[in-house]
Amino acid sequence: MHDVGKALTAVRARIGALERRYHRPSGSVALLAVSKTKPAEAVRAAVAAGQRAFGENHLQDAMTKVEALAGQGVSWHFIGAVQSNKTRPIATHFDWVHGIEREKIATRLSAQRPAGREPLDVCIEVNVSGEATKSGVSPDAVEPLARLIRALPGLRLRGLMAIPRPAADLETQRIPFRLLREILDDLNAKGLELDTLSMGMTGDLEAAIAEGATMVRVGTAIFGPR
Repeated sequence: MHDVGKALTAVRARIGALERRYHRPSGSVALLAVSKTKPAEAVRAAVAAGQRAFGENHLQDAMTKVEALAGQGVSWHFIGAVQSNKTRPIATHFDWVHGIEREKIATRLSAQRPAGREPLDVCIEVNVSGEATKSGVSPDAVEPLARLIRALPGLRLRGLMAIPRPAADLETQRIPFRLLREILDDLNAKGLELDTLSMGMTGDLEAAIAEGATMVRVGTAIFGPR
């Protein structure tokens, strides 16, 4: 039987080792456990092992876990493409949205964020590999969308997110992550004050941390194969 707690310990140790290797401050890379397709019991095991941030991309499946883990101090991150007809439950029940790429979705999420709650933390998804089939805005479209989001009262723009084209070797993996970091640096130089680079998964964790990731999204290494 897969031991979620043991797997989490191994992933945290790997992140810590990579922080040291690339001269990153200890604890500067947050771990988002991607629990999509996994049952609430697996999430509960991760919570018992000290994990609090979880990523989901199928709303119906996620909501069963949101309800099951209510009151456990869990932070829920929506990491998939957001459809217009699903913005209300996402705005209501999630703490973060990774992957905003359209003005319409940003506007709806802001308007539907419940009164009295903190603004929804969001990242813009950037298509750093230029893939026609991949979601995300082009690099030159990031700044206009960022400024629009900054003006929406129900949202708090935290940074950028990307899922680059897979690559076999470390140096090739680093190239798109470097581009994302450079875009973030440019936005910050223009006064946007962003603090999050959501990039890197089980297969390209090292490249992402080497290039400045502040949040990595790991599923398989924690919960086992899907």
